[in-house]
Amino acid sequence: MNYYDARETRDPAERERELMARLPAHIAHAKANAPAFAGLLEGVDPATITSREALARLPVTRKSELVERQKASRPFGGFAATKWGPGCRRVFASPGPLYEPESARPDYYRIARAFHAAGFRAGDLVHNTFSYHFTPAGSMMETAAHALGCTVFPAGVGQTEQQLAAIADLRPSAYVGTPSFLRILLDKAREQGVASSFTKAFVSGEAFPPALQEAFAACGITAYQAYATADIGLIAYETSARQGMVLDEDVILEIVRPGTGDPVAPGEVGEVVVTTFNPDYPLIRFGTGDLSAVLPGASPCGRTNVRIKGWMGRADQTTKVKGMFVHPGQIAAVAKRHPEILRARLVVDNPDLNDRMTLHCETAQPGEPLADAIAANIRELTKLRGEVSFCAPGSLVNDGKVIDDVREYE
Repeated sequence: MNYYDARETRDPAERERELMARLPAHIAHAKANAPAFAGLLEGVDPATITSREALARLPVTRKSELVERQKASRPFGGFAATKWGPGCRRVFASPGPLYEPESARPDYYRIARAFHAAGFRAGDLVHNTFSYHFTPAGSMMETAAHALGCTVFPAGVGQTEQQLAAIADLRPSAYVGTPSFLRILLDKAREQGVASSFTKAFVSGEAFPPALQEAFAACGITAYQAYATADIGLIAYETSARQGMVLDEDVILEIVRPGTGDPVAPGEVGEVVVTTFNPDYPLIRFGTGDLSAVLPGASPCGRTNVRIKGWMGRADQTTKVKGMFVHPGQIAAVAKRHPEILRARLVVDNPDLNDRMTLHCETAQPGEPLADAIAANIRELTKLRGEVSFCAPGSLVNDGKVIDDVREYE
């Protein structure tokens, strides 16, 4: 097996020691150079943050908060440690808008590792169909390809006819883009009798079900996917094992209960929180808003880093009940007041078109006094009445949902 570097197969204990050893200096750098972290981490001694337990005591900064923080402090909300000039080569705008810096460091988003796992090698011509304007996707992929020694054709999105003409002329071996656009190109090529030259593909930005993977394989294309964001860069990537996604070597991942910063038990679904060691944009405990879970064991491909299941939905489950917003954090706060609750899930329905909240609680100690106390705390924390339903430990679905809105309006 040809790995990107020796770090991918090192002993997990060695990896953990190295990551924890990097934390103090990184946190000190963020406090000194990113004004937002100077405020968020006021009173925190970076030298004491040398374990996951210590890291978990720091606040989570969620992606959903960045828009407001950036409005108050342009351009990056005080989270970047770089300014206009040589240290900031490009600035992008993702929907929100959210502004993200890109420095001149090679492979800034660290995606070359995922490209390598997908079979990309020096000398490949890469047909990059991600957008090159406003959002960073096109640049994310191009910088990764260049780091591997690939040549890039910056196709961007749309203009299918012109793209097919370029493919016929240049014969690129590798495709980068969404899986849906690759399917469009292949279908159109088939209609026009144009032979595809693609033998490998790296797809992202959309769901990539096994059926579509198999359809590409039938066309002679081996396609892999990855999980990355504009803020963090690469988080995890698919390998030849096709069993979950392996974490990047330069991130610390936590899975926390939505609405909180509390890590969940191994294997439980929760929100993906990432700490990255990017000195230009030193995000610490950054809540992506995505749901996932850690898989047990190591990948059969030989890489020893932690694996996650991949993207499993969104963690922001805020809903409005009778004109009042109810947040996952409020439900987590209710559960924290009652140690008897092992796990809680608020179900919102509307029998006879009347909104109703029912907090389903896993507990081994059900009883009316506990139900009354929980109901009182629901009322105090949400300003709404809620019913309580007890269930056996382990009976709630492990899907990361703290609030499940099942209302119907027909």
